[in-house]
Amino acid sequence: MERSIKIGRHMMRLRLAFLILAGLFATARGAWAQGCALCYTTASAAGAAAERSLNWGILALLAPALIMFLGVLFLLFRRAVATTN
Repeated sequence: MERSIKIGRHMMRLRLAFLILAGLFATARGAWAQGCALCYTTASAAGAAAERSLNWGILALLAPALIMFLGVLFLLFRRAVATTN
């Protein structure tokens, strides 16, 4: 019993360390891609057609990642429902 308590505490500390590290990376200035002066300058100098194309390009890059993410969530949910029945 004492061993399982030690393992539980170790896992809790590991999770806390991971959350702190993830928070540090998420708050880093460069993590949000706001420092790209070249991208900002190019996008602001472009016309309306280029802006529309850039928006469609962003959506095209986002769609596959979003579909994969939702697929994994669906599989996890389905597995969780199957184990509870």
